[in-house]
Amino acid sequence: MKLTLDGIKDKKSWEAAGVVLPSYDIEKVKEETKKSPAWVHFGIGNIFRIFIGGIADTLISNGAMDKGITCVETFDFDVVDKIYAPYDNLVLGVTLKADGSTDKKVIASLTEAIKAQSNVEAEWNRLKEIFQNKDLQMISFTITEKGYALKGADGTYFPFIQSDIDNGPEKAGSAMAVVCALLHERFKAGKAPLAVVSMDNCSHNGEKLRNSILTMAEEWNKKGFVEDEFVAYISDEAQVSFPWSMIDKITPRPAESVCKSLEELGIEDIAPVITSKRTYIAPFVNAEGPQYLVIEDRFPNGRPALEKAGVYMTDRDTVNKVERMKVTTCLNPLHTALATYGCVLGYTLIADEMKDEQLNKLVHEIGPVEGMPVVTDPGILSPAEFVDEVINTRIPNPFMPDTPQRIATDTSQKVGIRYGETIKSYVEKYGDAKKLKAIPLAIAGWCRYLLGLDDNGEAFELSADPMLDELKAELKGIEFGKPESYNGQLKSILSNENIFGIDLYKAGIGELIEEIFVKEIAGVGAVRATLKEYLA
Repeated sequence: MKLTLDGIKDKKSWEAAGVVLPSYDIEKVKEETKKSPAWVHFGIGNIFRIFIGGIADTLISNGAMDKGITCVETFDFDVVDKIYAPYDNLVLGVTLKADGSTDKKVIASLTEAIKAQSNVEAEWNRLKEIFQNKDLQMISFTITEKGYALKGADGTYFPFIQSDIDNGPEKAGSAMAVVCALLHERFKAGKAPLAVVSMDNCSHNGEKLRNSILTMAEEWNKKGFVEDEFVAYISDEAQVSFPWSMIDKITPRPAESVCKSLEELGIEDIAPVITSKRTYIAPFVNAEGPQYLVIEDRFPNGRPALEKAGVYMTDRDTVNKVERMKVTTCLNPLHTALATYGCVLGYTLIADEMKDEQLNKLVHEIGPVEGMPVVTDPGILSPAEFVDEVINTRIPNPFMPDTPQRIATDTSQKVGIRYGETIKSYVEKYGDAKKLKAIPLAIAGWCRYLLGLDDNGEAFELSADPMLDELKAELKGIEFGKPESYNGQLKSILSNENIFGIDLYKAGIGELIEEIFVKEIAGVGAVRATLKEYLA
């Protein structure tokens, strides 16, 4: 069995393998989409293929939509050549359940795959044609927050962005320049309205996307590449809207175990590839079952009936509240605590940590106990039910190949939101945060992790973090097994409002974190002993 349009004609074999095939006329959907695209998506990797592609697949299957999604890759063109073209743009979605079973489904809603290359005439002209079409309703994005970044830490434009600014719309290279150039084509073709929807997992994503595209337009305007009226067009949210959204679905890299099980079913040419740009991708996508997409309902040219596929359509304030609930209380703080302690305690799978009595109790204390009194309730989702699903279904799923080492990446950039917001809420509600015990324990665990030594005193590799060198320098002089080597090295970190959003000493918990940390460096097994002591 091959994952191609010809290959899936052998319906009996696929059904015998437990794979659900599309019920609609794939060729007809492709034809309708190519003729007049309504939905374009930028960033066509794993979460897009199974989640966003799955939404479109559901709508087409239910008769709520007669067109698929036009897929545009802005970064890794190998994805089009190695994963889309050889498989006729089909995706095998594999949902990993906690009981070890899987749901397998061929998704056929991804109708066309285009490389965003302004220097390739055919690709560029096709994109222009699509954006000139007045029936285009929305463009969406999963390019990661880095895809919106225009400037480095020093405040100057990245060289490739400066090059895009200097060269103008016809030679656009970066994602933001490409999108801005294509919006300019739409403007010239009659100023048809459009929704520009970030679906990236970052706070205020629509605002970030809007700022970056507007900045590009303003820089081009200064150089005479685009008109004042174009800047006004994309500045007017009644014409070009930038809805905010919250997305949540854990989609790890393709797992070898999943690949092997598919091969055993007789599915050929399904092995993962690593592209030249280090994208880990396969003809299949493995992911958890639970998924959430909440979108601000601001679509000036109409939209698909997304709510019919489980998408929550709401207002901007509610999107913000859902995102805050997830990131500051119900999911992300728990993940970060498991990530740093998991590395120190030698775990390589997040799910396994939930079998650990102390770590299980730690996440229960951080979320349901300490988080719930100050949680943001968005109204459309229950925080208590959400965190219960996270702790009892999502994180313990043993078939989700997610690692503490991956989640520990960039922790310095995350702790301010994941812990700092709850700490600030406690200070506001109670005058200080001294009621907190588990969150200080989690922060101490992160500081202990930064030593790069596990609970046996053995070195391990720290995950990438932009502040890593700076933070390690602050801890200079601290020695494993010698609590007396601590003489206040954490103070500059714990008082740094740029890291936590608040001075933890002013919040009343800085000293407690220091106390925990000193116990955790006492020697072999000290981290485990400290967790037992504080979670008794």
